[in-house]
Amino acid sequence: MSDRRVTRGGKDKDGDITELCNPGEAWSPRKKADAIHDIESRAHTYYVHDAKGRSDIEVVDGPTGKYLRTRADGRAGNNLDELPNC
Repeated sequence: MSDRRVTRGGKDKDGDITELCNPGEAWSPRKKADAIHDIESRAHTYYVHDAKGRSDIEVVDGPTGKYLRTRADGRAGNNLDELPNC
């Protein structure tokens, strides 16, 4: 298993995360479905890092299917939605 730092996020027209990115990394970009599989199978972890530390990306089973998010902790800098586009 390896840790993969995410510095950018791909989003669709509704703002939903469609891929995880870190330019220059061999795994990047990683499509949402593949990242979900990686996390659920424990093949890899994905995380966002800001000045206050690490926030792991988790899989949530929502009403319209599975999606990716960081845990809600009140810190704006670690939210997937706020990362620059891939």
